[in-house]
Amino acid sequence: MFKEDPHRINEKITAHEIRLVGDNVEIGVYSLNKALNIAQGLGLDLVEISPNATPPVCKILEYKKFLYEQKKREKALKAKSTKIIVKEIRFGPNTDEHDYDFKKKHAEKFLKDGAKLKAFVFFKGRSIIFKEKGQILLLRLAQDLEEIGKVEQMPELEGKKMIMFITPKKK
Repeated sequence: MFKEDPHRINEKITAHEIRLVGDNVEIGVYSLNKALNIAQGLGLDLVEISPNATPPVCKILEYKKFLYEQKKREKALKAKSTKIIVKEIRFGPNTDEHDYDFKKKHAEKFLKDGAKLKAFVFFKGRSIIFKEKGQILLLRLAQDLEEIGKVEQMPELEGKKMIMFITPKKK
């Protein structure tokens, strides 16, 4: 199956009167038949650009070329948009110094690579009583990384996790 065209063209246009725009055409309101004759005379298509206007706006152009240009524009916009990567680092409330330094180095690498960092302290069982330790740990991480990243969300307790987000600073 082929997919249907996103615009109404030529005989598929339902309005009786249309506003005609385009190159080498006198802009104005025409009957559908007259507009179709003008388009066929130029060897081009009549394309409904703005169907909700009164009267609907149509343009005389080469439809396949118009679709190609539109796809090219969308592709260029998509290429310009950046994809945000979120990397996670997990701590326990009683993480010792060596583990903390090891994970901090990873966090630095992630931020330097331009990824967003989600650091969280996971509380198992009764370790939830060490909420303050978890918060101190995350705030210490934020302070250690303040030269290369800024805190987007301060530490917040969500269920059994205390989560904090850090985004890389723009160079």
